[in-house]
Amino acid sequence: MAFLDQLVRETDLDWSKVELFHLDEYVGLPADHPASFRKYLRERLIQPAGISHFHPIDGSRDPVDVCEELGRELAPRPVDVAFVGIGENGHLAFNDPPADFDTERPYLVVRLDDACRRQQVGEGWFKEIDEVPERAITMSIRQILKSRAIVAVVPEARKAEAVRRCLEGDISPMAPASILRTHQDTTLFLDVESAAFLTRESTST
Repeated sequence: MAFLDQLVRETDLDWSKVELFHLDEYVGLPADHPASFRKYLRERLIQPAGISHFHPIDGSRDPVDVCEELGRELAPRPVDVAFVGIGENGHLAFNDPPADFDTERPYLVVRLDDACRRQQVGEGWFKEIDEVPERAITMSIRQILKSRAIVAVVPEARKAEAVRRCLEGDISPMAPASILRTHQDTTLFLDVESAAFLTRESTST
């Protein structure tokens, strides 16, 4: 991912002071699986940047226990910035529609919808949809919104319809990332392709 590649090149960041909490991970996927997000982060961010304080989501353990443990670790720590994306179905992290906008639990066990699972196949992480796990652990919507700042990076044409719905449609659990419009400090980075369906200037509400 170009964003992570550029991030680790930043020379004015003291990575020894960074503490990172994992956003989402599949349930039942070992850490060495090519589609594991903790594997991806370790290879593209943790190791290159030299981050020593990382709280991964261990998808191979009991998911309820993992949610509770991570929630306890995260609770006393204010989050300075959350780095997120928007899924093809409008999901935020693995909060697929209809997303839970109300729960205060920091981490949730969720069931992935077919659109989300097809996206993972389309991105080449799995050969067919039956290989994609049906459940995942994700940081909750309200926990993401507690971050002081949010940076959302959403490239590519396949995200264009989701971007339009989340920026120009109603703020709704059916378009989970639309909730970012309620946050006081969200920065959204689009490219020409992902912004192609926007019909008006969209601003925070």
